[in-house]
Amino acid sequence: MNKQAILFWTFITLAAIGALGFLSSGGISRIVIPLIVLGGIFLLYKYPPQRWRRKSTPKVKPSARTMAKVNAQQGSTKKSTSGSSKKRKDYPFQVIQGQKGKSDEDIPKFH
Repeated sequence: MNKQAILFWTFITLAAIGALGFLSSGGISRIVIPLIVLGGIFLLYKYPPQRWRRKSTPKVKPSARTMAKVNAQQGSTKKSTSGSSKKRKDYPFQVIQGQKGKSDEDIPKFH
């Protein structure tokens, strides 16, 4: 057996001896109350009351104007890609060149 299995079964044995000693010293009433509390917590977790449940956000229907814009964009991309294959993807942003002049000294030689 490996070392972890020996430790596991040692802890299980000690826990069983402790549980038997706990039950014999105080009786069943010492174990029933914690079991009821843990069972109640489990039931509340599994079946929460109506006011604790997360409310799902209603789905917002886009306006006709928005759908027209989306359809127009989809229609224009379908037409342009069908004739020729694109090598680059279109991204919704572009790089804006700054006002400063670039010098070769500022650009690092290695990245």
